[in-house]
Amino acid sequence: EVQLQAFGGGLVQAGGSLRLSCVASGFTFDNYCVAWFRQAPGKEREAVSCMSTKSDKIYYADSVKGRFTISRDNAKNTVYLQMNSLKPEDTAVYYCAVSRHMVPSTRSDDYAYWGQGTLVTVSS
Repeated sequence: EVQLQAFGGGLVQAGGSLRLSCVASGFTFDNYCVAWFRQAPGKEREAVSCMSTKSDKIYYADSVKGRFTISRDNAKNTVYLQMNSLKPEDTAVYYCAVSRHMVPSTRSDDYAYWGQGTLVTVSS
């Protein structure tokens, strides 16, 4: 059974940090691009960051560049999102996802499997 389990969200003050983790099982994780999306209340889901299978191609949304870092540990079937200097506008449900595309994509339709989401709330 394919599973993606995301965790690490929570309540943090503006300027603080959180690290999200997403553990995959039930498929060959190494063969998939990984991504983090987020959806804020009343807004569409957006790609935050995505990374290729070999970690050599990485995308960041302009709004998080310099503050967020995506990484993956293929030995642990895990993708991480380190979030620093958090802002209230980063408040959203964060989802991890995986795709068989060779190049990281920002289109949610390109992602075959999704985690359940973890809520990040940043207070001002």
